[in-house]
Amino acid sequence: MQTLILILCLSLVPFTAVAATVHDKETQDVNQLTEPMYNPFIERYVIDELKDLRTDMMQMHVDLTKEVTNRDISLTTRAVSYVTDTVTYFFYLIAGISSVLVILGWNSIRDIKAKVHDLADTKVSAVIDVYEQRLAKLEEELNKKSQGIHNAQKQIVQHQDINSLWLKAGQETLLSNRMNIYDQILGIDPLNTEALTYKADLALEMDEPQWAINLCNQALQIDPQNRHAFYQLAGAYSVLNQPTDALENLGRSLEGTDVSADEIISDPVFKDLLDNKDFKKLLNIKE
Repeated sequence: MQTLILILCLSLVPFTAVAATVHDKETQDVNQLTEPMYNPFIERYVIDELKDLRTDMMQMHVDLTKEVTNRDISLTTRAVSYVTDTVTYFFYLIAGISSVLVILGWNSIRDIKAKVHDLADTKVSAVIDVYEQRLAKLEEELNKKSQGIHNAQKQIVQHQDINSLWLKAGQETLLSNRMNIYDQILGIDPLNTEALTYKADLALEMDEPQWAINLCNQALQIDPQNRHAFYQLAGAYSVLNQPTDALENLGRSLEGTDVSADEIISDPVFKDLLDNKDFKKLLNIKE
């Protein structure tokens, strides 16, 4: 028995050595990684999760609207039933009185019948008018809520398309292709200031400062406090050798931010301002 156990232990030694070798190789491969092991599909997963969350919120809004509508209709039905029962009992009461007054003659009964019909028609018409107005108001509210749901669905689709284009732009290396993607985003949402400012940044990379200025002005018309637009304007004026305008817009872009001076200095569009005293003072650079 001891001999059998010894043979089994000796047979497991090669397998243990192989497992240790594989583990060492995997550890070495992991240590040699130079970039993260992820891809854009993770971002796509986050976007899909956001879409599901918005869809669930929209469905909850629809269910709540249906519940409120059902309650309003139930209340209306009860009110109409109450009115109908009241009118019915009213007629029963009149019938009893009419039976008692039969002995007074047919002319009196005819007068009572005519007055009862007029009074009943007046009361029923008034009640119907009130509930018609309530139903019209309820229908108007339902139409508004339906339009809101439709607009929310449309916005969700637009946001999904725009997010897909942003992911595509982040992976694109050709400037012309990225410019076309930003144009597609603006085609979906013409008021997208982020796309305008990123397009201005591309225009600067393509050595088109006047174009960049025009794009930044469009963004500032939509959002007068857009810091990214002020920053791109500063870069464009710096390329055009207009330091006064460049420093003015750069100062606006830095208000309330904690952007480091190294990031601005390393930006090639500001290379002509590196020796400017006002530029150094703005960035708190010691001479």
